[in-house]
Amino acid sequence: MGAPVPPNDGPRRYEPGEFPTPPPEQRRGPQLARRSQIRHSTSDERLLANRGSGDFTHADPWRVLRIQSEFVEGFDLLADLPRAVTVFGSARVPRDHPDYEVGRRLGAALVEAGFAVITGGGPGAMEAANRGAQEAGGLSVGLGIELPFEQKLNDWVDLGVSFRYFFVRKTMFVKYAEAFVILPGGLGTLDELFEALTLVQTGKVRRFPVVLLGTDYWRGLLDWLRGTVVGTARMKDTDLDLFSLTDDVDEAVRLVVDGIASSTPPQPRGR
Repeated sequence: MGAPVPPNDGPRRYEPGEFPTPPPEQRRGPQLARRSQIRHSTSDERLLANRGSGDFTHADPWRVLRIQSEFVEGFDLLADLPRAVTVFGSARVPRDHPDYEVGRRLGAALVEAGFAVITGGGPGAMEAANRGAQEAGGLSVGLGIELPFEQKLNDWVDLGVSFRYFFVRKTMFVKYAEAFVILPGGLGTLDELFEALTLVQTGKVRRFPVVLLGTDYWRGLLDWLRGTVVGTARMKDTDLDLFSLTDDVDEAVRLVVDGIASSTPPQPRGR
């Protein structure tokens, strides 16, 4: 970057061919904030806060309207979405990592099987799946989330929306996807994985395919579930049948296709 602009000299003038460094930005739902307007708390945090004065009792009813508007925004954007599969995975995967290439091949393979690809819209594995889908000529969808640090939808998203509230975003992931494919990831990925399994296990949603891609990464978790959780009767051994594990992209897609074919047909999606 160039030298700082002295006070009162007006806006920086750029020479032909010179471009400014993109400023930090934050998405708050459909809103964009940059520089000093970036907040360091989230809508979820402010919603769940219950300390200090009683002013929150006056603000919460308005938050309900904001939550309602987020549902309307998501339903309106995605109501006409074709058959789709949601892909989860770590935002921290660099582009030269083997997992990035796996995500890219997965996105393309899902498109070739007739699906749109939905991700959280971020970098890493999410970008890889969006990129693969877009490069294969399919529909690449990103459902972003407001976070207290810089974030934006990746450049490979063709159709996207950013949400303030995690629970609204999670509803969209489940409602508009016919299967989940889970790439190696961290807490956010685990959260989505176990919420999906809980919804199916409790009968809150019809059973749908959940595929874990990457045996070396997921094997330890499966061993713990089988040995400790099932072993101490905290869950049934049949619950382990709610998901599949593979290393092969083509097999993952086949598991998705076969699982959808054997599940209850979804109800028509009306506006």
